[in-house]
Formats: sequence, structure tokens, C-alpha cells
Amino acid sequence: MKTILIITTTLCSLMTNAQAAEPVANQAANIAMTASQQQSLGVTVTPIGKNTMLSSHRFPAVTVVPVGQERVVSAPQSGLLDQLFVAAGQDVKKGQAIAHLTSSDLLGLQRDYLQALTQKKLAAKSLTRDAELFKDGIIPQRRYLETESAHEEVSASLAQRKQALRLAGMSDGAISKMNPSSGMNSGITITAPIDGQVLAQMVTTGQRVDMAMPLYRIAKLNPLWLEIHAPLEGLPFVKLGMPVQVPKLHASGKLIAVIRNVNRADQTMHLRAEITQGAEKLSPGQMVEAEISLGAQAEHFSVPKTALARQGADALVFVQTKTGFRPLKVKVIFEQGDEAVVDAAFKGDERIAVSGISAIKGTWLGLGGE
Repeated sequence: MKTILIITTTLCSLMTNAQAAEPVANQAANIAMTASQQQSLGVTVTPIGKNTMLSSHRFPAVTVVPVGQERVVSAPQSGLLDQLFVAAGQDVKKGQAIAHLTSSDLLGLQRDYLQALTQKKLAAKSLTRDAELFKDGIIPQRRYLETESAHEEVSASLAQRKQALRLAGMSDGAISKMNPSSGMNSGITITAPIDGQVLAQMVTTGQRVDMAMPLYRIAKLNPLWLEIHAPLEGLPFVKLGMPVQVPKLHASGKLIAVIRNVNRADQTMHLRAEITQGAEKLSPGQMVEAEISLGAQAEHFSVPKTALARQGADALVFVQTKTGFRPLKVKVIFEQGDEAVVDAAFKGDERIAVSGISAIKGTWLGLGGE
């Protein structure tokens, strides 16, 4: 009896193990199906595609000047613009004269500076004299300290007046040449703060301007930025450094920022690319179409949603073979419209079933059923 019991238990255990292994075997098994059977069951196939959510689409983008490469030149003082030396579209070098301004306010600033300069010289002489007198014991320390304090106050006043002239547009060289006998100059030569191109001229010759009124906008135009709007579903795939092209203009660069601020109107994400090759073919404010190369991310594949079959929590596709089909488990990254992006062990040249999926699945689940 013990022998019979042991044999029975062993047989039961083997049957249980075989049943547990059956789904795995079924999943790996080929599904035999002839061409005529496929036709009668309405089965059609199509090649798999690379992930085209980003790489094969062109997205709207606008060209902008990078932060730090643009300057607005303003009037340093109120006055009359009696000369303009450059216009929009011209290239300029840093320090190049671009305009000349005549200002009566500048005369007052120069007068205050020269007064402070004269006071500084007198205070310096007084300090030198009182230092000698204090050293010889002729004057008390209190008198020497008062003279020293007066000298420091005058020095601070001179520094303030000098800084005012700098803000008014005068160079250090021009300020250093000023003295009471040389007279004063009512004109200011305005220079370009950077190398670049004049993008806008906001004033005309003979116009009166107020202090800080914009005169020119100057920018360095290489490299440039592209502000790109792409589908939000592509966010898992984008990474900094990905190549970006403007195909129509043969310009290229790389992705430098993924801005986590979704456009409410069309639910697109905001990407920024830096264009370093062919930037001279672009202009600030220009609308273009940009392409993003996914690189290694192209290992994800695009399949029609109709090709997906569900087996519990898993998703499958049926890959065509010489004798029929074989099931292949895939991981769905996301779905949009009629398309699904999946991660699977594809070689890239497979053809998968896109219709008649129920018939193929029924045949597959029937394998080993008898």
C-alpha cells in the first residue's frame, strides 16, 4: 500500500508541474497558421517601426537670442542725438562709436567733478601740512584727525562724482584728462558694449531723448537658441545633449534644456536647443521646424494599438514566422491615438499581426488543450 501511495503522489506532483509549465510553453510555442488560414481569418501583418513619436516628426520652434548675448544700449543722459553712426543690420565691434549725444546735464556733472577734484587737492595739501605739524608737536592730535577726516570725505565725494561721469558715458581716459584749465565737453560718444549685429534702431538723428531711453538693440547671433514645442508624451524619451536639426536650413545643434512647464493651450512641453552649426542661416524671431534625434532611445518601437493582445497584466504581439506566428511579450511605454510605443526584443525587421488578433490568440490558447 505504501508503494502505491508513493507512486500516486509522484504522478500527481508531475501532473501539477506540467500544468504549471504549460502557459510558459504555450507562450514560447509557435502558432502554426498557413497563408490561406490567415486570409480566411482576416489576419494581416505590417512591419514594426522605430519609435516615431519624436524622431520622425517636425515640431514648431522659434529662434531666439541666448541670454547673455544681447544688449540694449540706452541714453546715459538726457539730451539731443546729433549723430547716429550705425543702423539696423550692421555688424559692430565692442567699443565702436555708434551714436553721439549732446547733453547740458553732462556739463553739470563735469563741473561737480572738477570742484571735487580741486577740493581733493586742497585737502591733500592740508593733510600733508598738518601731518608735519603734528609730528613736530605744534598742533594737537585732534586737529590732525579733523584734517584727516575732511580729506577722506572729499575723496569719497570725488569718487562719487567720477562714477557719475562713468554712468553718463564718459570713459576713464576722458575723465583722467579733465582739469579746470582744459574746459568741459557737452558731448558724449556712445559705444557698442559687445561684438554683434544691430537688430533694432529705436531713435533717429535729431531726436531728444531722456535718460535710460533705449537707442539700439545689439546681439551676438552665433550660437542661437530654438524654443521647441513637442508632444508631452515624448517627455520620457528626451535627454540633454540629443541632436537637433532644422532640415530645411541645414542647421544643427543639441538639446540643452527640458523646461518642466506645460503649455496649457495645446499640452506641449517646452524644449530648448542650441544651434551651433548653420546658425548664420537663422534669424531671431524666425519660425522653423525642428527634428530631434533620439539616438539610443530609438530602440523603442512603434506598433499599431490593434497589434496588442492582452494576457492578464501582460501585453503581447504576434510576430510572423515561416510557419505562422510566435507570441512576444512587450512593455508598453505609452499610447497615443492609434499608436503605441513599446520596449521589446525586436531585431527591427519583424512583421507583426495587426488584425485577426483574436483568431491568432484563440489558436494560441488552444495549444496543448487536448
